Amino acid sequence: MTRTGLLVIGDVVTDVVALHGGPALAGLALGTDTDADIVLRPGGSGANTASWAARLGADVRILTRVGFDTGEWHAAELRRVGVRPHLRMDPDRPTAVVIAMVDATGERSMLTNRGAGGHIGVDDWDATLLDGVRHLHLSGYTLFAEPGLQLSRLAMAEATLRGVTISVDPASTGPLRSFGPERFVQETLAAQLIIPNLDEALLLAGESSAERAAERLSLRYGAAAVKLGSRGALMAKDGKLTARVPGIATEVVDSTGAGDAFAAGLLTALLRGADDEAALDAGRRAGAEAVTAIGGRPRILASEMGTDQLYPLNTN
Repeated sequence: MTRTGLLVIGDVVTDVVALHGGPALAGLALGTDTDADIVLRPGGSGANTASWAARLGADVRILTRVGFDTGEWHAAELRRVGVRPHLRMDPDRPTAVVIAMVDATGERSMLTNRGAGGHIGVDDWDATLLDGVRHLHLSGYTLFAEPGLQLSRLAMAEATLRGVTISVDPASTGPLRSFGPERFVQETLAAQLIIPNLDEALLLAGESSAERAAERLSLRYGAAAVKLGSRGALMAKDGKLTARVPGIATEVVDSTGAGDAFAAGLLTALLRGADDEAALDAGRRAGAEAVTAIGGRPRILASEMGTDQLYPLNTN
C-alpha cells in the first residue's frame, strides 16, 4: 500500500482573539476598559497546520489532548475541514486556552494556559497512528512539558523505524529559550526538516542573518525552511541555499496561524513531489491567505456552519 498520509502531533487550543486599534500592548488602557472586537475560534499550532493541510487536499490525522469542557466542539471543527482527529479527552483539565491580543498591524501578543495539552504523553500514543502515514509533523509546543517530550521521542523513534519522514516546527521563541535552543535541536535531530520563523531560526542557529541560520540548521537537520513573514521564505539543504520566494502583498487582519498555514502548504506540496521553490510558494500562499481572516484556521463559509458549532459547548 502506498503511504500518503500526514500525521500531526500537536496542540488544540481555544483561541480568544481580541482586535484592538492601538499599537501592540501600548494600545491597552490599564485599569479600565479598552474597546476591542473579540471572537472565539478553534486554534492551536498543531491543529491549525492539520486543518490547513486538509483544506489543501492532504490526508491528515492529528494526535492531541483536549479537555472536558470543549473537546467535542474541537473534534467537530477538525472533522469539518477534513482532519481525522485522534483526541484524547482529559477528564480533569480544560482544553488549552490562548488569549491573543492583536494590534492595528495584525501583530499579536498572547496569554497562554496549556491546560490538557500540556499533559499529552506516551499513554496517548498508539503505533497504529502511523499506519498509512508517509510524514510525521511535530509541533514544538509538544516538547516543552516532560510528558510531551517523552511522547515526541517515542513517536519520532517509531516513525524512523517505519521509514516515515519527520518535520518539526519550533513553535515560539519564549518557551524555546526556556527549554534551551541546543537542547531542542538535540531532541529533534531525528527530523529531516525544520520549519522555523526568522526569530526562531536565529535563536536556534546562533546566527544574525536568515541565510546563515538556514544554512546552519540545514547542516543539522538536512533541510530548513525559514519563514520570513511579509518578506517570503527561503530553503536550505545540506548547508546551501536552494530556493527563495518573496512575500505576497496582502491586507493583514490577524497574523495568528500564518506560520502554521505556511507549514501546511509547504508539507502538502512536498508530499506531492514539488521542488523546493514550488513548496515554498505553496507555503507563502497559504500563509498570505491565513492573515486575511481572524484566527488561525482556514476561512469557513457561513453555509458550512451549523448552528450547533458557533460556540463551544460544555460537554460535562
